[in-house]
Amino acid sequence: MIYKTSQGEVDLSKLTRLYPAAVVDMQGERAEMSLEWIDLYGDRIKLVHFVLVFDFTHPGEDEKIRTVLTFKRKDALMAEIQEVAKYLN
Repeated sequence: MIYKTSQGEVDLSKLTRLYPAAVVDMQGERAEMSLEWIDLYGDRIKLVHFVLVFDFTHPGEDEKIRTVLTFKRKDALMAEIQEVAKYLN
């Protein structure tokens, strides 16, 4: 299953995890937070952007193998998730 993204093609058959997140700036450090967390505390921090992470890293591996798509708006992220879901169902 190949999914075409702005970053190139992603082989969904090798996917171990797929998750959305919000990237926040916490006193100069960037961190990925869940969308639920951002809904609760987003008014207290600086939101940098949203991401959709295609993670191909197998459990126990040290090297992270990921493709990350970046979005300025949550609705654009959600639309991309809907597109990916069509491939996974």
